[in-house]
Amino acid sequence: MDAVIPGLGMKLIKAPISAGEVCYRPPAWPPPENWVVSEDRHGNAVSLWRDPFWDFSSWAGSNLKLDFVGGRHSRSAPRLSPANQHILRLLTTWLIWGPRGIKSWASLRLCFGYVRRIVVLCNSEGILASELSRFPQLLSRVGALYANAEERRRTLVVLDRLLRAKDHLGLTLIDESGISQLSASFSADAKYFSEQTAYIPPRIWKYQVLRLRECLDDFVRHQAQIETCFNFCLEAYIHNFGSLKAALAAKPSSSALCPFSMPRDGTGARTGRRYYGHFELSARRFGIDGLLRKWVRPCLKGRIDVKCFSSYLTMVQSAGLAYLINFTLQRSQEAAASRCDCLIWEEDDLLGRIPVICGDTTKTAPDSDARWPTSPSTERAVAVMTFIARLRMPCAVANPDVDCSDYDKTNPYLYSTAFEPWASGPGAWKPYGTRPRVSSYQELTRRYPCLFDARELKVTEDDLITARRFTPNLDKGGRFKAGETWPLCFHQLRRTGAINMFASGLLSDSSIQVIMKHLTPLQTRYYGRNYSRLRFSEDYEGLTTAAKYEVLARQIEALVDDRYVSPLGFQRKRDIVVNLVGSSDFTALVKAGQNGEVCFRETRLGGCTKRGHCDYGGIESVARCAGGDGDRPCRDAIFDRSKRASIERQLESVERQLVSVRPGSPRWRALQAEARGLRSYLDVTGN
Repeated sequence: MDAVIPGLGMKLIKAPISAGEVCYRPPAWPPPENWVVSEDRHGNAVSLWRDPFWDFSSWAGSNLKLDFVGGRHSRSAPRLSPANQHILRLLTTWLIWGPRGIKSWASLRLCFGYVRRIVVLCNSEGILASELSRFPQLLSRVGALYANAEERRRTLVVLDRLLRAKDHLGLTLIDESGISQLSASFSADAKYFSEQTAYIPPRIWKYQVLRLRECLDDFVRHQAQIETCFNFCLEAYIHNFGSLKAALAAKPSSSALCPFSMPRDGTGARTGRRYYGHFELSARRFGIDGLLRKWVRPCLKGRIDVKCFSSYLTMVQSAGLAYLINFTLQRSQEAAASRCDCLIWEEDDLLGRIPVICGDTTKTAPDSDARWPTSPSTERAVAVMTFIARLRMPCAVANPDVDCSDYDKTNPYLYSTAFEPWASGPGAWKPYGTRPRVSSYQELTRRYPCLFDARELKVTEDDLITARRFTPNLDKGGRFKAGETWPLCFHQLRRTGAINMFASGLLSDSSIQVIMKHLTPLQTRYYGRNYSRLRFSEDYEGLTTAAKYEVLARQIEALVDDRYVSPLGFQRKRDIVVNLVGSSDFTALVKAGQNGEVCFRETRLGGCTKRGHCDYGGIESVARCAGGDGDRPCRDAIFDRSKRASIERQLESVERQLVSVRPGSPRWRALQAEARGLRSYLDVTGN
């Protein structure tokens, strides 16, 4: 056990202690019994680590005692044995002082209660809480300890956090398989999930995200022309109105000074004001008329006016916002509050460069520096939104009603209203710090009908079948029907994105890594490595934790299907599950899959059922999994027949690479082993 663990320290926001004080972090691990865990206002010790309860009342400002013993009177919690008390102290210590520890006293009270219920259940059956995973029947009773969806969601987060600390703790309360089983039981209880957010079918999710990307890419291809046209329009307004401030104070849509409509009295030549005809002529001259017609519906006369230009810029900002939500899992208001410097890149020896979005979150506890690991592709969205924000900033600065601060000027918001003089008029401007309301995703699609093709958003029966896998009560409200348009909303993007992070391969069409060519697995790895130097959005952690175990439960449930085969034959597939379940009855396979008692990790060929770490992975290379290295296929490998099309494409790619590699070189030998492994998969799944 480590004497000192990096990252330990109290994270409770209102705890009046600093890093140099004795209570701030454990002096060793496990903590010594005489370590002071709480003090009074005068710095006197109140509770030691070995005490029957820890009293934080002085710091919390209200009565707050964590009772490890119990049973003192009729109203107290059930009594625990000394051994289970010790386990509960270790778990609680990690929740308070461990990396990404609890930040509020209210959360501490709740999370301690969630964990204590499990320890009490074990104690009542005469076992140690650390042995719970060995008793599947007892584990099946854990779900009944939690009364509502919020308790269940928080419990999954707490259990996952403790599981990732098992090497430091020296024990496991509930292992990954057990948490998966617990998640499956939660999801199956429609009573508590009547309002579950819908999982977007892969076909529809893929369409909307590719269309958003196409919008951003089109902007980048025309970026120089857009900037030139915008500046030309701005100079035209400044010339006719005399100054940018005067142009902003006027009503340009009806003014005789508008440079894109000739005044009826013909005074332009006499006053020196310039008129350029209808804006569409200027858009054509700068090469953006086709771009605007593609993405923005023209005015009633079928012509593109200057307001269409502003509408297009705002639509692109909105598309960038939706794209960010797809790959950061932020709330819409959180994403809209991001500044131009929100994207940073973390350097990691193992993972390389990892993109992270920084910003504000207020969902659980106010945090001005929350983090969302994301996909490298979001760099495009941030760059486009930054360009538009900076393009519009001179107009915002010149408008006294907008009242930009110096910080706003140097680091604008990614998402804001249009400030150009032809976009609005007097009385419509609001202070820059007043954030605009973010339209719903459905409202966005109605406002910009060219953004999506409504026919592509029509729901098919196959879409419904897939969506029901992760939203069993999808049909409850009657909004999701075949032939109707899928009602997109931003929260669906968050839940669907979280599931897709972990479901890459389960639903091959939704595989972010394969379809989008994004390095999204970095999010999974980065999230799972328990980075202590960053504070993740707690809601992000809760969302991804719930999705992780929900996906694992569905994968295990699907393991019993005929689509999965062992490269060592049917008997080996039986043995894999029989050994893990501890039963000689093959019918236990179905029950084990449903209860989440079988380990399963997605690979390129299908899955891996090995408990614990695998040195070969099954992602970077499949040679060892399928026996491409000359040995027999791995005993823990499971092949998924639904991946055949993907494997055939991978084999073609490897064979093309072999042509250009020197025979006999290390690279050539590695590619040969990979090709043999892929052919082995095709042989097995073709029989």
